[in-house]
Amino acid sequence: MQSSSYHDVINAAERLEGFANRTPVYTSRTLDAETGAQVFIKCENLQRTGSFKFRGAFNALSRFDEAQRKAGVVAFSSGNHAQGIALAARLLQMPATIVMPTDAPAAKVAATREYGARVVFYDRITEDREQIGRTLAEQHGMTLIPSYDHPDVLAGQGTAAKELLEFTGPLDALFVGLGGGGMLSGTALATRALSPDCLLYGVEPEAGNDGQRSFRSGSIVHIDTPATIADGAQTQHLGHHTFPIIRESVTDILTVSDAELVASMKFLMQRMKMVVEPTGCLGLAALRNLKHQFRGQRVGIIVTGGNVDLQTYATLLSTPQ
Repeated sequence: MQSSSYHDVINAAERLEGFANRTPVYTSRTLDAETGAQVFIKCENLQRTGSFKFRGAFNALSRFDEAQRKAGVVAFSSGNHAQGIALAARLLQMPATIVMPTDAPAAKVAATREYGARVVFYDRITEDREQIGRTLAEQHGMTLIPSYDHPDVLAGQGTAAKELLEFTGPLDALFVGLGGGGMLSGTALATRALSPDCLLYGVEPEAGNDGQRSFRSGSIVHIDTPATIADGAQTQHLGHHTFPIIRESVTDILTVSDAELVASMKFLMQRMKMVVEPTGCLGLAALRNLKHQFRGQRVGIIVTGGNVDLQTYATLLSTPQ
């Protein structure tokens, strides 16, 4: 298995130069007052395609040889990796096929198609998206790029933390959403290089705490597809590439409830005027749960994405607290 390092993150940043947005880092006096900390929010909801996933997708596809580019790429995703792959493929002039669940947010499906990708649907409860992706790759000679368990993908995702830490300098703690571990493992590589003493927390939805169970047991735990509004974190297990990095370099894995995600969505809209999808609120929700544990410290949060259907968003915002 290929071993990943911060050097891979540096190389990914060079490939992404001129293609990915260097997303802004925002602060909030209200959030600082609530937590007692100085909080820095890396806004990957303002990344191309609306999430950090473009980083890993472009980094992976940019390394294809001529034969791979001609045959194209296949990927499976609930939406954000789908859009990242679709746009990266268009920029690099190669065909793309995306395997998406039938219940994927309509906005994510529409955007994936608008970027030029072909969409193949599956039932996330009864069908195995990974097997479907492998079959399509074998049948058509395409290269399969998974949404998180790939060295080039996780290295690309780590560029967000690299940018954050280059902007803020060393942090005392950093909170990152966790699905399959691509963002968290890439973030770990960057954090241990640029802010080695920083406490690094992965955050999952309560209903899908496979990462927490894996981290604490020392081996990858598989679960059924979790029922949560955080659709980007409805993964069933960590990856063979991501888990070793997480186990070695992450401080702990925390969980938050769907209600806490909604509360953080409302905060980001009301106080910071930002549209953020439920999965993108995982890190913020965890920090707010810890109250004043980080009083007087410098804390980072990576808001991972802003792709949410308008109807769903309106319904969640109108939910009584």
